[in-house]
Amino acid sequence: MAQSGYLALQRDYITQLFQELTTAYADLKTEISHIASHYPAPEDEFSFLEELELVVMSICGYVKQVQSSMTVKRLDDAIAHLQSLQVFAIPVIAQFYRTESDRYPKMKRYLQLLDYLRLLTLEYLQAPKAEQPIPA
Repeated sequence: MAQSGYLALQRDYITQLFQELTTAYADLKTEISHIASHYPAPEDEFSFLEELELVVMSICGYVKQVQSSMTVKRLDDAIAHLQSLQVFAIPVIAQFYRTESDRYPKMKRYLQLLDYLRLLTLEYLQAPKAEQPIPA
């Protein structure tokens, strides 16, 4: 399969996964309500849900750019940001996932989908760069 065909297939899969993530979010209402009341933010820090919202907005922002224009603005910056934006490396999210994910299976699945979407988007954005010749 040609590279452009592969990228189109990958972009379609990103769109499909984004729709799945959106549906999963709608199913989280009860868990989010419980998490919000039981896991407030520590002083001078973001809560689990606040950190999650920041990550979701970043990843989904890139996904929406890919959907609408097949690329993102400032490609190198976006790639670097997605590489550094590891969902399970954010302390409050990692702590929640490690200690509370069994109590919140829908949230656990949502976090897994979110990080998978991040990785697929990152791979998609890096693909054109892999085709470029390495400077001598």
